[in-house]
Amino acid sequence: MAENQKPAAAREKEGVKKPLSTVANRETFINHIKSIKTTRWVRFGVVSAIFFLWVVLMGNPWLALLWLLLLDIYITNVIPWGWWKSKKGPTRKVMAWVDAIVYALVLIYIVFAFIGQQYEIPSSSLEKSLLVGDRLWVNKTIYGARVPQTPIHFPLAQHTLPILNVKSYVEKPQLEYHRMPGFRKIRRGDIVVFNYPQGDTVTLKIQNPDYYQICHELRGQGVEDPLKYIKDNPQMFGEVVWRPVDRRENYVKRTIGLPGDRLRISGDTIYINGKALPEPENVQYNYIIPVSRTIPDEKWSEIGVRGEDHGVEPVRNDYAGFSFYNVPLTAAMKRQVESWPEVIGPLQRESESGLYELGDTFPLGAPYGWTRTDMGEFWIPERGVTLHLTPGNYPIYERAIRTYEGNDLAMRDGKIYINGRQTEYYTFKMDYYWMMGDNRDRSADSRFWGFVPEDHIVGSPVFIILSLDKERSLFNGKIRWNRIFANPNPDGKKMAGE
Repeated sequence: MAENQKPAAAREKEGVKKPLSTVANRETFINHIKSIKTTRWVRFGVVSAIFFLWVVLMGNPWLALLWLLLLDIYITNVIPWGWWKSKKGPTRKVMAWVDAIVYALVLIYIVFAFIGQQYEIPSSSLEKSLLVGDRLWVNKTIYGARVPQTPIHFPLAQHTLPILNVKSYVEKPQLEYHRMPGFRKIRRGDIVVFNYPQGDTVTLKIQNPDYYQICHELRGQGVEDPLKYIKDNPQMFGEVVWRPVDRRENYVKRTIGLPGDRLRISGDTIYINGKALPEPENVQYNYIIPVSRTIPDEKWSEIGVRGEDHGVEPVRNDYAGFSFYNVPLTAAMKRQVESWPEVIGPLQRESESGLYELGDTFPLGAPYGWTRTDMGEFWIPERGVTLHLTPGNYPIYERAIRTYEGNDLAMRDGKIYINGRQTEYYTFKMDYYWMMGDNRDRSADSRFWGFVPEDHIVGSPVFIILSLDKERSLFNGKIRWNRIFANPNPDGKKMAGE
């Protein structure tokens, strides 16, 4: 047998050396390791320590495998990460831009996911505490940063990429809910940003009212199968899609009820564990304002009422025999309006006027007869606490048990079944909160869609970055300079009892 035809094992026994290239590569690798400067080893050690701390906080040991990438980037260089740096011409320039953009996106992803993010106030539900056009910096570390449940997503879009109008995320993998350690728990009075609890199912052409409200209204109109009706009318409702928890719309409200509280509302007064809760200083209610003529826009603007809140002209009520405005006012604003010569009678609360329907409240379809101004007492779920379930309280906790905590829940012949087993008790896995807006009569809040689960909590605003009045021009007060870097929640400590 010729020498080069012998088996490899036989050649090794006879002392045949390994190919020169293998020896050269090994020597090159060893020389490369020896040539690494001490400062680079130190940087690698610091980055590794931070990385493994992050893995611990994330609560996912599989992430530790990513350390091999750090090892290669800092030490081994098996993967030619900087291959383009030796190139000349357009390739080098293009790759330099790609490299910078990738690093920027990774940095933005980390900051937005684990530290904080900017949010804009789009509606008046928290006026006058927060104004339409306020841009807030929301601290995600205060209650503990929530690990992204949808980790593969574009960091600058919540759920839809603009222009392309496609999903900004990949649905799989979906990680289990986990929150890093925070500085403190949510307190009563905190203004909190959270994902909209009823935003799991969405009709793309009509997102307000939400899918569940649409189904409730269709049942009221005699539609037996609302989902089939919606799918049979795509020209009206659009596609029906499901969104993961962290890809649902962001809402901002004030924390009113905490886990374990007993809450009721009577005549707009909120009672927590039997005691009346102090209202925020700038709480607003809608008032019917009877007038003899149109009130100029300038007068409304001077007291802080936006154009879309007061309208162009007063509403004429032929039955009552007068014209009126329906406007949200704080107590101080109400006193000013009452002195205006255009006002011809006492102001009356919208909810007491009989001119408007108050609409259905949480829980939708329940036989309680509740309204947004009067709700019977109920308990807010608390993690680890067991509730005695009955047909009477079943509608209140149905969605939390089934949708938020992922159980198969049903009630048949007055008996309750959870995951196929008949029971009268359920122990909650999460804490829940009751959130409301300060603009009480123009806020879609917990009175309409119920509890906010802890896994929906995003963070709390710490200051206002910028505030723009959309109804003013650039040179006529568009920028609200007095609100920049202001505290967005001056009433928080008062409501928390501090």
